[in-house]
Amino acid sequence: MLHRVIFFIIVARACLGICLAQKKASQPNILYIMSDDHTSQAVGAYGGRLAPLNPTPNIDALASEGVVFDNTFCTNSICCPSRATIITGQYSQTNGVIDLDQGLSVEKQYLPMEMKKLGYSTAIIGKWHLHNEPVNFDYYKVLPGQGKYHDPVFREKGKGQWPNNTVNTSGHSSDVITDISIDYLEHRDKTKPFFLMHHFKAPHDFFEYADRYENYLSDVIIPEPASLYEQGEFGGKTLHGDQGSLNSVVGTSVSARHHGRNYIKTFGYEDADLSFDEKTHLAYQHYLKAYLRCVKGVDDNLGRLFGYLKKEGLWENTIIIYTADQGMMLGEHDLQDKRWMYEESLRMPFIVRDPSSKINGTHNDLLINNTDFAPTMISLAGGKVPAKMQGRSFQRTLRGKTEKDWRTATYYRYWMHMIHHWVPAHFGVRTQRYKLIFYYSEHYLDDQAQKPFYWKMQYDSVTEEIPVSWEFYDLEKDPKEMNNRYDDPAYQEIISKLKEEILAQRAKYNETDEHYPEIQKVIDEHWDDQKAVN
Repeated sequence: MLHRVIFFIIVARACLGICLAQKKASQPNILYIMSDDHTSQAVGAYGGRLAPLNPTPNIDALASEGVVFDNTFCTNSICCPSRATIITGQYSQTNGVIDLDQGLSVEKQYLPMEMKKLGYSTAIIGKWHLHNEPVNFDYYKVLPGQGKYHDPVFREKGKGQWPNNTVNTSGHSSDVITDISIDYLEHRDKTKPFFLMHHFKAPHDFFEYADRYENYLSDVIIPEPASLYEQGEFGGKTLHGDQGSLNSVVGTSVSARHHGRNYIKTFGYEDADLSFDEKTHLAYQHYLKAYLRCVKGVDDNLGRLFGYLKKEGLWENTIIIYTADQGMMLGEHDLQDKRWMYEESLRMPFIVRDPSSKINGTHNDLLINNTDFAPTMISLAGGKVPAKMQGRSFQRTLRGKTEKDWRTATYYRYWMHMIHHWVPAHFGVRTQRYKLIFYYSEHYLDDQAQKPFYWKMQYDSVTEEIPVSWEFYDLEKDPKEMNNRYDDPAYQEIISKLKEEILAQRAKYNETDEHYPEIQKVIDEHWDDQKAVN
């Protein structure tokens, strides 16, 4: 009898070992690629005004074999908060990273922790920007903070104690980061599937490209957005003030409109004997060519990385995701940078090439946001999404199925009132067709002494009071957001429902303001305003 029990135990263990081995063999590798500020307008697969320039042939080839998600949105369009949301699957107030100064606690590095549980070898290479050590990855080699474009310094696991575990490199960051990722793949633990987060610094401001791209697009006139010159009925009193009184204060610009930062000043065209529009044109061309040269460096390096995967026989068992940490204003509405809830800043490129997907070679309009990235990758790896993640997996979509009870609106919030690029604090929701934005124009740090020095210096340079206002856009009729229709009687019922949606999502996702009474006071006073201009 004892011999028979021992026999069954041996057989059971053998079967379990075989099952685990089969599961490991069937698990796909996952390569998550993220650039910094690479907006969908500058990805050919999205068909925007820059697509005829063919800025991203390698990304477009990936898209032709995968799924292009057309409605992917950020929940807080700035580097650190977006990256924290992607790692945690949580909105900013829940994960604790609402601005550029707060680090993500090591206990909340949920994505690598979950992937390791599933048997993956995990690594992050390139830009991290979450301050604390990415200790839950098996391997990391990351830029300190924003990092340098040329001859970047990295912090590398196994090279000492964080943050003193620095190593020097030479070359342009896009080239170096790709070299490091290829080297990691070459020497990884090949008994496990890999999960690699490959993060470029480019094309983040100030757009320092590799020397070899100096002549790229030099003889080309870059298409310009009409809203660079004509604003229509865009915006409201928060942006413009009374009769344009805030036009030189709110939102850094391409033209000479903004007093603190504009590209005419940055690129030295102030004293040129040219008209306002002619200077704006020169500044825009300078800006976009530098930006697209950084994009070209990203795309060329992805060609190298994809070539390695194909050469090593990894291409058909690797899910590849391409995205950015947020969008970017490329002169639309005469704005630079991100932070805004306007389409070009809010929208993220998101492309998935899953060799097993049933809908490859298509575009998809599912309304997703960056809280959904981690849940989806965990599902694709064969895991169960933790309840603490507020986002949801859209793996069913990649399998050609319909998602159940999916969101009809996505929530957004930018906290850092009038800091860096002079963007007022605001929140709102976007549905498939409509967008409602509430500029509450109040900083969450009401004590000036709490603000970091460089915040206080810029914040105090604004002497004008930034008013509260609402904006509403019908994106079906007005995709370029040229006409604020908050006051239009035809939309009042829709606006009322969108306000209810905002309140519901703020409660559901821990985005309320009971800890910020000055903000809540503004919300209460202006929630039922009937006019956009208050």
